[in-house]
Amino acid sequence: MAMTLISPAFAEGERLPDKHTRLGENLMPPLKWAGAPAGTRSFVLIVEDPDAPSGTFRHCGAFNIAASWEGLPESADTAPGGAPRFSRNDFGNGRYDGPQPPQGHGVHHYHFRLAALDVPSLAIPDVAGIEPMWNEARKHCLAEASLTGTYEVA
Repeated sequence: MAMTLISPAFAEGERLPDKHTRLGENLMPPLKWAGAPAGTRSFVLIVEDPDAPSGTFRHCGAFNIAASWEGLPESADTAPGGAPRFSRNDFGNGRYDGPQPPQGHGVHHYHFRLAALDVPSLAIPDVAGIEPMWNEARKHCLAEASLTGTYEVA
């Protein structure tokens, strides 16, 4: 069985609810996954928008997610104790920051990408940013799953 990633907040290709955007409550949507391969020792998650005017914009990077976890609750980036570590996103924050595309720029696609890793943790400083964290994670990737949501400001 291939690894899967879903959200109770939105289905594949659907619009993200306003509360999961910077124009709403800026809450990280809940996520659930299944089918991690044998040998998985941790997970990483990134959220990126390839439709941004200046190129791919990274909204979230979570790493050192325990292999025993089967998802992240809503607002996992602000949950006390046991929360994963977060890389600095392209807004400059070490947390999830939801969609905020330019008004009238059209539909943006937000790719939630989860990777199962063969190591229990990554020795990456939070300030390193999402791209270096993801590059390191890819060296240890056993499987990957994705979920895409959309958002547009008319």
